[in-house]
Amino acid sequence: MADPTFYRSAKTAAAAPPERLAYVATLNTPGQDGEARPDAIVVLDTDPQSPSYGKIVGRVDMTHTGDELHHFGWNACSACLCHIGSNGHAGHDHHHDAERRYLVVPGLRSSRIYIIDTKPDPTKPTIVKTIEADELAAKTGYSRPHTSHCGPDGIYMSALGAADGNAPGGIFVLDPDTFEIRGAWEQERGPQTLAYDFWWHLNHDILISSEWGTPNMVEGGLDPSLIGQFGHQLHVWDLPNAKHLQTIDLGPEQQMVLELRPSHDPDKTYGFVGVVVSTADLSASVWTWYRGDDGEWKAVKTIEIPAEPAPAEQLPPALQPFGAVPPLITDIDLSVDDKFLYVSCWGTGEFRQYDVSDPFNPKLTGSVHLGGIVHKGAHPTAGPLNGGPQMVEISRDGRRVYVTNSLYASWDAQFYPEGIKGWIVKLDADPNGGIAADPDFFVPFEGERPHQVRLEGGDASSDSYCYSS
Repeated sequence: MADPTFYRSAKTAAAAPPERLAYVATLNTPGQDGEARPDAIVVLDTDPQSPSYGKIVGRVDMTHTGDELHHFGWNACSACLCHIGSNGHAGHDHHHDAERRYLVVPGLRSSRIYIIDTKPDPTKPTIVKTIEADELAAKTGYSRPHTSHCGPDGIYMSALGAADGNAPGGIFVLDPDTFEIRGAWEQERGPQTLAYDFWWHLNHDILISSEWGTPNMVEGGLDPSLIGQFGHQLHVWDLPNAKHLQTIDLGPEQQMVLELRPSHDPDKTYGFVGVVVSTADLSASVWTWYRGDDGEWKAVKTIEIPAEPAPAEQLPPALQPFGAVPPLITDIDLSVDDKFLYVSCWGTGEFRQYDVSDPFNPKLTGSVHLGGIVHKGAHPTAGPLNGGPQMVEISRDGRRVYVTNSLYASWDAQFYPEGIKGWIVKLDADPNGGIAADPDFFVPFEGERPHQVRLEGGDASSDSYCYSS
């Protein structure tokens, strides 16, 4: 019997019972005594019928300090049901006994990976295995693990760079049963050197990857002298053979091509990617990639959000020469029904909802302001906020959207030098369009900053589905 939280299709996932818990990676900052503390995975109650709704009900602290937990994921998910490839062959292993039980949690600074068990009590997760940086480097050549995705035949993880902090970055694979490192994924890398996110179109045997910068480029904060050297390309790969097929260049002015969100319908061949900033005018953008009629993969800009002028005295030093606040699109997320795309503008504090039923003609259907470098958008319960909407996660039915406010410690300090006070908000999404903050769900964090959110039973950015219906 397959895990009941493995869903054959996106429609089945959306009809499943709602999440009651959320797992959140938090970055801990030194206390008043200056002593470093470990990062944590905290557990939030998301059941509105519960007396502890919107409160922290559990946590597990990491065993070391300085990890900077980032984009973690499940050990297994709906992709485990994919056992027939696009050509009808048995292209993937089918893990009959797999279950969505363990969280695979990378430390972006430490290159350490924690395996965390969420059973038997999901509010009391425990660390059951730790993979150290030297083992990762020895077996893959990589460091700074960033994003984890559960695939049909293993746990795939991206890494920003090589062991020395330079290029190349890439992808490696863990065994889904033992969590042992199998090795680097790429068999024919081609021209790809920079790495960030990756996702796939499983039924078409295609993987797409994106680009940020090497660890040595990003760990000290945004270095203005490096603008122009950050990633501006997408890479298309033969998934079964780990072979580079094609590069899609968005243009050198498009700097930092980050989060990838492919269509949840596995028969479709399109998706969305966010670009942090344009060197031409400080705008941010979202691009739609697709496979053309000629079989080539392409991308077109479908959303552009302009920078907002602002007095220099209201800006952090890094932005004062420009006299404007860039939107800084740092995360996007696509609802499971492929109808709505959510866009986090970490700089301006705006959080946008677009109807992308036509993926080449998005229509703005909702907007709220939460924090922002200048705006300081208010929450109905907590008042003006600092930081801005950053990581976003959507419930499977598309009705609830969870947003956190921390990006990356060194970048937080540059763009919000007053310090970021961590928070999570929940937005209620109208199925016909529109979003509004839930006044009963505001979770403040004292001395720690929330980043990635994962929902019990899966969410909009952790599962890939095997069947269209």
